Amino acid sequence: MITARAAATFDPVARSVATARAFVRDTLQGWGYTDVVDDAVVLTSELVTNAVIHAGTAADVLCLRTEDGVRVEIADHYPEREIPLQPAALDLGSLDSENGRGLLLCAALASRWGVEYSPTRKHVWFQLDLPDRPVGVRSAGPLLPVGLLPVTDERVRVAVVQVDSEGAVAAWNDDAAYLFGYTADQVIGKQLTDFTAWPQTPGTSTGIADALRLSRWEGSYGIRGADGRTIPVYGSHLRVRDPQGEPSTVCLLVRDYERAVLQTPVRAPVSDTAESRKTDPFEVFIGSPAPDDLDGLLQRTVERARDMLDADAAFLLLATDDETELEVRATTGLPSARQRFARVPVEAGTGRYGSARMPAVHEDLDAVPGAVPLLGNTGMRSVVTVPLKVEGRLTGSLGVAAEAAGRYSNEEALRLQFAADRIALAVESARLGELERLRRGSLSFLVEASDLLAGTLDRDQTLALMAQMTVPTLATWCAVYTIADPASDPELSYVLHEDEERIDGLKSLLTRISPPEPVRTPGARLWAAPAQAAHEAALRTSMRSIGIGDAGGLGSTTRTTLATAAAVGGETVVLPLVARNRVIGMLTLGKPSDDHFRQEILELAEDLSRRAALALDNARLYSERTAISQSLQRSLLPPGLPAVPNVEVDVIYRAAGEGNEVGGDFYDVFPIRDGAYGFAIGDVCGTGPEAAAVTGLARHALRLLAREGFAGPAVLERLNAAILDEGARSRFLTLLYGELWPQEDGSALLKVVCAGHPLPLRLRQDGSVEPAADPQPLLGVMEDLELYEQEFTLEPGDVLLCVTDGVTERREGTRMLGDDGLADVLAHCTGLTAGAVAARILRAVERFAAEPPSDDMAILTMRVPEPQ
Repeated sequence: MITARAAATFDPVARSVATARAFVRDTLQGWGYTDVVDDAVVLTSELVTNAVIHAGTAADVLCLRTEDGVRVEIADHYPEREIPLQPAALDLGSLDSENGRGLLLCAALASRWGVEYSPTRKHVWFQLDLPDRPVGVRSAGPLLPVGLLPVTDERVRVAVVQVDSEGAVAAWNDDAAYLFGYTADQVIGKQLTDFTAWPQTPGTSTGIADALRLSRWEGSYGIRGADGRTIPVYGSHLRVRDPQGEPSTVCLLVRDYERAVLQTPVRAPVSDTAESRKTDPFEVFIGSPAPDDLDGLLQRTVERARDMLDADAAFLLLATDDETELEVRATTGLPSARQRFARVPVEAGTGRYGSARMPAVHEDLDAVPGAVPLLGNTGMRSVVTVPLKVEGRLTGSLGVAAEAAGRYSNEEALRLQFAADRIALAVESARLGELERLRRGSLSFLVEASDLLAGTLDRDQTLALMAQMTVPTLATWCAVYTIADPASDPELSYVLHEDEERIDGLKSLLTRISPPEPVRTPGARLWAAPAQAAHEAALRTSMRSIGIGDAGGLGSTTRTTLATAAAVGGETVVLPLVARNRVIGMLTLGKPSDDHFRQEILELAEDLSRRAALALDNARLYSERTAISQSLQRSLLPPGLPAVPNVEVDVIYRAAGEGNEVGGDFYDVFPIRDGAYGFAIGDVCGTGPEAAAVTGLARHALRLLAREGFAGPAVLERLNAAILDEGARSRFLTLLYGELWPQEDGSALLKVVCAGHPLPLRLRQDGSVEPAADPQPLLGVMEDLELYEQEFTLEPGDVLLCVTDGVTERREGTRMLGDDGLADVLAHCTGLTAGAVAARILRAVERFAAEPPSDDMAILTMRVPEPQ
């Protein structure tokens, strides 16, 4: 017979799990069913997590009271779930799987349980029966075993000590003076830690200072009396505020053997044999709010876990953000090498025993070396580990170990898991507080984002940064649309999801729907199209899978569609990317499974979108300018090297400066007339675009004048006049110009003019190197030049090397490669082709100094091959 009922519906958001736990706990405690509260809360937590996190729908929770116990029902509203079409045994799933953990717990804890399906919901219920009690016995509160009552020869003295927010004694009663030998005048105003020992050891009072900051604490420590002896005491500390709001701590202290006066007794049913049960060390702690000190909380947790299972060691690890590793944050009984910040993988091997996500019991580590990496070479033989989970997410791992084998079984694992479930939320809360302190400052995110966006002018990298800064910090997934010009339609340019396996499905979904309308109005606006499209696709897939629609089987496409529907099923917002009074794109942010954005997140996203829009537009302008610059620069380079009969010709060109393809150095090889070819290599004063402009003038003038029939000196004299005509824009120029005539006997005749340029070097077959021309005045300085032409012949096997001063003036500190160094390198190039000679010269230049070259560099090689 149902005697009472209570029902509530919880939204599909993560915080609903904690709210549902509180609802069930308050309901059952109000009915007086404290004996089954813990089991009911554990089962409710798992089943509501399945509904709001995994199914992604609201959860209905119904509590029904009967004379013998309580029945709790949890239902979700996932419409696309495949309905079982024929009766079959329920599959609880693999023990290695995260899915189905709620049903496993139901099987382990509930008196009865079941699962019911309908076309619109899945219904899981469990029944918890009350334990039998002797007739007429009712518990009005926790009982204290007689054996724990103190034995006193005189009245019990309770020292009352009040400590202010700075740790100084503010009050000291008569019993404190009697117990410890100090009068109030002797201690008031002094630090309590001056008189305390922790634990009961002089000079180690660090722990008591931590305890005074807690809202409530119980435990043993020592007080050094006036006679110098350490007096063991048991203390109960309560954190309070005075009428002015200032915090202080009231400490009640008794002799340690009188601890039963203050100690919180075990909460157990009257029918249990109190003497046979051990006090759960977690019970004292869990009744207190979590302190701000994460390290202190974790250390007390491992100590209580060790005591609870009578272990030799205990450890607590917290998961990293990506949940791939666990970081050691607290240990007891382990070597210092196993202390804080050491890391172990979450998945240490195959199966449940190699994963920190499931409880595990190892009876003998010697039989499975390496199963628990943290305990390697520590002497520990048996270990039990359980996960710390908050709302279905792994946040850490708690373990205890013993030096003897076979100490632990599933019973200890279940007990430790229940303790971990009670402590997980407090640990996570304290951890979040620590993260908040580490990331203090409301603008830190935007400052970092601005720095990152300002650090690149590459469009694709800017898009990637925009997405990576929003996912998962601001949203579960994001998409960036760009608009090339006002007449263009928005184009999907980048998609990112926090789960990489969902990106392809999300991108496919977004390409099938029309992009959001580019609206310049600032702020975020809702966009329902992705969620609607995903819902319709999932519905069609589900209908096909149960045979209602078109025939088809479950496959990878079906799984991708359903996963995408869950990922995109929440709220989607669009923020305009406005730069220089033009909408250049949209930033789209999404949540999964009917989740919604907080207003603070949207405001932060709006600030980010303004910065990202300007960075994206700057990248666009830079890309356009770079494309134009590179196009103009490429127009100044020769179109290609002509094929010269019986002569190998090769060129290596390097322009100094990022993004420059042409600088102050230039080269050219071109046909003049049948059987005659012109070549030039020069260096304009300076680097960059201004120097490149003069190189264009010189190269085109050389070709034009040479093809008009002018000899080398006449060509350079007219080029000199053209440079001087540039006026203030003119720059002096060194130039080596020559004409090449391949001969029928296999040699090549050359006529060269070297106007202020590094002299060309001739390499003969015997390895000797000599200059092939004399130096003459450079161009662009004097109006009247008298230049002359020098003639020589390259025999088969000879090489002519022409370089700019970027080669000869290569420096490493005070050393310079110079003409002699270049000649030494060339002397070792006999027998090499023209291309190999040029490559060897370049390697010698690059290896001469550690720093990259700072000057333009051109290498022109010509070689007459030996007859075959």
